[in-house]
Formats: sequence, C-alpha cells, structure tokens
Amino acid sequence: MPRMIFVNLPVADLPRSMAFYDALGFVNEPKFTDETAAAMQWSDTIVVMLLTHAKWHQFTDRPITSDGSSSLRLCLSLDTRDEVTEMNRLAGEHGGTADIDPPTEYPFMMSHAFADPDGHIWEPMWMDQAAMEAGPPAQTDA
Repeated sequence: MPRMIFVNLPVADLPRSMAFYDALGFVNEPKFTDETAAAMQWSDTIVVMLLTHAKWHQFTDRPITSDGSSSLRLCLSLDTRDEVTEMNRLAGEHGGTADIDPPTEYPFMMSHAFADPDGHIWEPMWMDQAAMEAGPPAQTDA
C-alpha cells in the first residue's frame, strides 16, 4: 500500500462542505461516506475526511475552534499558475473565502490562500519543476 495522507477536518454542515470540495475538484469516495463523514479524494494518496462535529468528537475531546485563528495551512500543488488562481476563485464562489492573504509571487513559484466554509486554510501553489529540482535560489545579503 502506498503511503497516504488523510486530512481530517471538522465541519458544521457536511453537505455544504462536500459541495465546496467537489467544486474545487475533489472527488467523493462513497465507500467511506455516510451522514457523519465524507471522504473527498484529491489524488491517489491524499484524502480529506470531512467529519461532522459529533463524529469529530468520537476521536477527541479537544475543542473545535472557530475564532479565526490560524494553526494549520494545507498546501496543494497544481500544474499551472492559472490553476492556482482558478482554485482561489472557485473557493470564493462556493462558500469559502478567497484571498485571505495576498498572493505569494516569485518567478519560480506562486501561491494563493483561501479558507473553506469552516475556516480551514488551504494554499494552492505552483512551482516550476526545473526550479524545484535545482533547489532554492541563492540568498543575497541586503
């Protein structure tokens, strides 16, 4: 079995969250979806598990925060700059909040963060593959 990542997110409204992630290109895996949870697959090795608050609390007693704080930022790689911009736009049109921070823009990469309907922060990004293989650019003294 390949190594995989399952990102578990508590959500206030499961159908709304499923529709949001579907609009961004995630695909529902019905074998792992019911009225309390939904598996939304990004790739063969990345799955976002959307959990109702009741389901979330079956795993932990820790509180679910909704105060706008930032403790986690999930980054997804995309193939082009345009896809990054488009995902941010779609997030805003489907119940999330686009442009939560100014875009990060360099000649070799760019990213553009948004929040889902429950405030979970995502940062789609593009990086030039050749630049990635070459390593970080040299630092200059200011």
